[in-house]
Amino acid sequence: MKCNIIRLEETRSTNVYLRDLFSNQTVPEFTTVVTEYQSAGRGQMGNSWESEQGKNLLFSVLLQPDFVQAREQFLISQITSLAIKESLDRFAPGFSIKWPNDIYWNKQKICGMLIENDIAGMMLSHSILGIGININQEVFVSNAPNPISLKTITGDIQDKDEILADILHRLSAYYELLRKGEEEKISSLYFNSLFRKEGFYRYADKNGEFSAKITRIAPGGVLILSTVSGEERAYLFKEVRFVL
Repeated sequence: MKCNIIRLEETRSTNVYLRDLFSNQTVPEFTTVVTEYQSAGRGQMGNSWESEQGKNLLFSVLLQPDFVQAREQFLISQITSLAIKESLDRFAPGFSIKWPNDIYWNKQKICGMLIENDIAGMMLSHSILGIGININQEVFVSNAPNPISLKTITGDIQDKDEILADILHRLSAYYELLRKGEEEKISSLYFNSLFRKEGFYRYADKNGEFSAKITRIAPGGVLILSTVSGEERAYLFKEVRFVL
């Protein structure tokens, strides 16, 4: 798989840059925009993303998954999360996917993403995968509660370009698996990679804190929790919080 990689010293947002590029010209699938610094990097629900200039991986990838039904768009999030988690697994044990698509090392966040899907009728037309991974940053000054970097975990400065190439290779392999209709395999691998996959933990929703375990991920990426009393509760993104 050959990727068209566009490298920028600085941009407001790699997602915005790639979207504007795609809107104005023909852009091949897997075009990837990488920057050393984002002045307005975003996460889910408008959250900001702190990144020291030149230290981390900040990139966006264009996919055109017109073979994926709109109601199954969470599969794009799953394959992206798996590609990143498995790439980081090469460096240390302890990585997992915190639903829906943050990557954690033990109880600390190393990667966040913003996936923007466009729909045409019943199918997806294109997806822009915006990804931020803490690679070599050692000091975090924002109010983010639990950031960590690969440098902090391993003690070594890491090669960002090598990690990017490995992620894109793994993403391409998962994309082909999706194209072949292996949705159940992908969803199973995703579930088995989840943060707090086993046992009861504390969560919080609009009604307060409670103990529950993850039962399954329903279609559309809905998180199904089972409380200590056996009650099942279903949550969309941002409707429930992991109490760390």
